[in-house]
Amino acid sequence: MSGTTGRNDAAGASRVLVVEDDPIAAAAHALYVERVAGFTVVGTVHSGGDALRFCRQHPVDLVLLDLHLPDGHGLQVVQAMRAAGHTADVIAVTSARDLGVVRQAVSAGVVQYLLKPFTFPTLRDRLDRWARFRRELAGGEASGQDEVDRALASLRSPESPVLPKGLSGPTLEAVTTALREADDGISANAAAAAVGVSRITARRYLEHLVDTGRAVRSPQYGQVGRPELSYRWSPGPGRDGRGGS
Repeated sequence: MSGTTGRNDAAGASRVLVVEDDPIAAAAHALYVERVAGFTVVGTVHSGGDALRFCRQHPVDLVLLDLHLPDGHGLQVVQAMRAAGHTADVIAVTSARDLGVVRQAVSAGVVQYLLKPFTFPTLRDRLDRWARFRRELAGGEASGQDEVDRALASLRSPESPVLPKGLSGPTLEAVTTALREADDGISANAAAAAVGVSRITARRYLEHLVDTGRAVRSPQYGQVGRPELSYRWSPGPGRDGRGGS
């Protein structure tokens, strides 16, 4: 079987299986999980078939599941897990932004949908919320509607990330879109022109994307004077270990 088996379970920790076809991304995801208190990685595999075999042989509480696997779609893995009686919850970890796929994932019983690339705080938030959801449902019977609503809210209502002072969500989204659409990279000047802000403002947002692992910067040579910085969307875990692809 491809992949690896994780370290021995920490006492009482939730057991996580990482399913990711990219070994570098898989290692980054596993490293992130191990940094969150109350969670331990019990295995890392790179295909749907290996994921099903692992679940047959080892107890698993939560699966971090890539949707694009070499032997089929991740949602087919979820369906096969349920057909085989595996009850582990599933968090989809994927670059697929098709809302139809999101709808299918919800229908299949996926509890969270996490877009790549992501940072450690984002994954930690999802894991903490899942753990809270499980604690809310640990009792035998709900006392009433409020208790049910509270359990579902802990899972389905993630808090918006707090941006650094002076940055706004709409402008960040606009700069992110310009960056993602620039296949050859984009400078602060080009981003400013695309979004309609000053060069200094555009650079602040681009640097924020670098700091959160969603962009990488490099000097662009070939012009007179100092080289200009070029920014590219990060397709996978950066050198600092931030989120997967």
